Amino acid sequence: MFQADIIEQCKQNNRKAQLQLYNQYCDGMYIVAKRFLKDASDAEDVVQEAFIKAFSKLHQYQAEVTFGAWLKRIVVNKSIDLLKSKKQQLVELDEVHLKVVETPQDDKWLVEDAITLNDVKQAISNLPDKYQYVVMLYLIEGYDHQEISEILSISEVASRTQLSRGKAKLQDLLTLKQNGTRY
Repeated sequence: MFQADIIEQCKQNNRKAQLQLYNQYCDGMYIVAKRFLKDASDAEDVVQEAFIKAFSKLHQYQAEVTFGAWLKRIVVNKSIDLLKSKKQQLVELDEVHLKVVETPQDDKWLVEDAITLNDVKQAISNLPDKYQYVVMLYLIEGYDHQEISEILSISEVASRTQLSRGKAKLQDLLTLKQNGTRY
């Protein structure tokens, strides 16, 4: 059955089609939620809530993006909402003091060969939340600054600044790790 057919059946409350769509996307969406939420049960809850919302709002899905991308956006927003509700508030930066100059080296995300993927994940998890969310959305989830600004309710300038500062902090953490010091 084609994706569009399944979605159309889901719009008509076909439970079998909903289960099929759920089974197709649940593992991937759990991984996305787990990147934001450390607790497995919180990630599971977010995925369930995201599917409930997706199925209830499916009539709004216009197929401008893939269903997976649309659902992923819901999962990311639900994850951030949960973090906010747990008082892990994002800190808004005062835009008056922000001025970021983009340079070609800003696009380099290179680390030493000795640094493992687990080292990078650990370093990202040790970033302050305001940097961690932007770094994860940009580097791992692949969102651009306009999308990040919409998701986090910050300006594009704040997104760029937080990414730049987060990247610098991440590189510092990874340099410390390489030199034998723990984060």
